[in-house]
Amino acid sequence: QEMSRRGELIGAAALALALACRGPAPAAPPRETPAADRPAAQAAPNLSPTSPSELSHGEATVGTGGTEPRIEPDAPAPAPEKVKRIRLEMRHRTITIAPNVRYAAWTFGDRVPGPAMRVTVGDTIDFTLVNAAPIPHSLDFHAAEVAPSRVYTNVNPGDSISYRWVARVPGAFMYHCGTAPVAQHIANGMYGAIIVDPHRPLPRAREFVFVQSEFYGQKADTGGTLLGLDWQKLLGLAPDYVVFNGHANEYAAHPLQVHPGELLRMYVVNAGPNRISSFHVVGAIFERVYVDGVLGRPLQGVQTVDVPVGGGAIFELRLAEPGTYPFVTHAFADATKGGVGMLRARAPGDTAGAGPVAGH
Repeated sequence: QEMSRRGELIGAAALALALACRGPAPAAPPRETPAADRPAAQAAPNLSPTSPSELSHGEATVGTGGTEPRIEPDAPAPAPEKVKRIRLEMRHRTITIAPNVRYAAWTFGDRVPGPAMRVTVGDTIDFTLVNAAPIPHSLDFHAAEVAPSRVYTNVNPGDSISYRWVARVPGAFMYHCGTAPVAQHIANGMYGAIIVDPHRPLPRAREFVFVQSEFYGQKADTGGTLLGLDWQKLLGLAPDYVVFNGHANEYAAHPLQVHPGELLRMYVVNAGPNRISSFHVVGAIFERVYVDGVLGRPLQGVQTVDVPVGGGAIFELRLAEPGTYPFVTHAFADATKGGVGMLRARAPGDTAGAGPVAGH
């Protein structure tokens, strides 16, 4: 009995020693907290009560559409004259680029972007550029085939230049100031869109013009309410705002009223000066996309198409049913900085807010 008792004690000591050498037993894995019981801070971002948008792809609060946007995006109607006389003045003025955010801009036609122009293949453009700004500026038409050394020259303050050119290639094109450094003049607002229609008109559609661009800001006054260009941000490709038609989230705050099933045509020009526009309409597929020129076969049945800096494209689509459809640059850092708008397709028979249809 004494020998048995001594064996039990030796065995217990050996077991204790073995456990000590092996270390403590691993803790049981933590039990996952059910999603419903998690604190609000752990909730998924799209469920956060502070989410900026009622639409996950919107990236901006959707407005009521009760007031007019700062720049109407409707494309200008085609004009029959074969000689288009265009006069454009350049000025420096303060604009608003976001709620309560002002920017010391350089402008064509007192606005950013400059006014949308529209001509037809074969038209002669009789163009006059007037410099009412305090420094030299110029204008470069991407739609023109001319010698830059002859007509894209600097125009001094108080001076002007006039010349003619003939539109030969149809499409959506950019125009901009070409004075060095070009990035500075574009970033400050000197750009716009020109539509060149083909000889054979495209089908009737509701038409919009969207110019995507960027603002790189630093305080330009002691109060900090006015921004001017931050050159280092520009060189670092780090914009504060990415916008359609000069104002962040403008067409999310003021959704564009359309109808389900109607043909929509969007002329999209990317002024940059740095960021590619990956243009996309949430809830729709583009029937046709003409990249730059309306020549050859368009892309068909596509979801997203890149519009390069300095490029343009024409997007055609129909919205399948009533509802709100965001349009964005699908580079979502840029969409979050303001590159987003909304199309609100109203139910059949509801004509409130309906816009004009381009007549060709």
